[in-house]
Amino acid sequence: MVLLLTVAPVGAHTVGKGLATVTVTGQTIQYNLLLALTPTAAQTPNAMQLGQPGPTTDYSPLLKAVREKIRVASDGRPCREASSSITPPAREGGTVAVQLQFACAGKPAELTIHDDLFDVLGAGYHTIANIQWSGGSQQFVFLPGARETRLTLSEGVTTRGIGSFFLLGIEHILTGYDHLLFLLALILRGGNIWSLLKIITAFTVAHSITLALAALNIVTLPERLVEATIALSIAYVAAENLFMRHSVSHRWAVAFVFGLMHGFGFSNVLRELGLPKEGLVWALLNFNLGVEAGQAIAVVVAVPVLMWLRRFRWEPRAVGAVSAVVLVVGLALFVDRAFLTSV
Repeated sequence: MVLLLTVAPVGAHTVGKGLATVTVTGQTIQYNLLLALTPTAAQTPNAMQLGQPGPTTDYSPLLKAVREKIRVASDGRPCREASSSITPPAREGGTVAVQLQFACAGKPAELTIHDDLFDVLGAGYHTIANIQWSGGSQQFVFLPGARETRLTLSEGVTTRGIGSFFLLGIEHILTGYDHLLFLLALILRGGNIWSLLKIITAFTVAHSITLALAALNIVTLPERLVEATIALSIAYVAAENLFMRHSVSHRWAVAFVFGLMHGFGFSNVLRELGLPKEGLVWALLNFNLGVEAGQAIAVVVAVPVLMWLRRFRWEPRAVGAVSAVVLVVGLALFVDRAFLTSV
């Protein structure tokens, strides 16, 4: 029960995010932000003491924070805020809509957008922005380490924020503790280097396939089913480590089958962003490369430790103890996601 209560409030895919649409029309910049506040964000000190979400809640502190933390400049000169408004969610669990309009001294040839919302919403927050102008567009992810983008508003050119989506992919896998637990459980009894390579390759190929299918809205599954199955995959592989002596021979197949479901989990970050299809494809490619880079970092750290442990006679007991802990956590996550958490 202690494990369940500890795990339940935390979701691997509930990092606070904002979806921004920035439209450039002549000298006017329209900045529309859809924001789903997490409980952590609502409790941030010196920021927004919003209480329970709802139409009667005072959202003026949030509007004030967005007005202070979002800055726009045209050709190096700050644009003036012309108007601002906020629309509360129609129901609990809905999104808050913030509208800002900026007036620039002239039609921008180079546009600069700076986002410091992390200072009030926390380091886990990020803004996924779709910037549009006559004849072009760009997608960019604002992160604590990538707070500013500068773009040239050329006619007939579509540019894409390559690095930002790559960084988002790395962040997602390294902070997605459920994916990391699954990888750990997979390689605990992964065998030799060749067996480990097959396991990691199978997982990579599988989640890349379903990530693409889901992000492009070709195949989608209910989020509750996806998240519960991801939790169950953690528990299953940990149970294999404990109770099956010859699990290594087919471990690559297990990695592939459950990797398909993990890909649907990864896609939740990119799906339904309202991006142009060509922009989504590019964002998907770079996000997936970031996921692979983050996964490689985790494996490079874990595998040498596991190889070192195999030198000792007590290594099977250590693997069993770790697998038992992972099994309990996976079961707790499954109960929470399948029966307790509302999606």
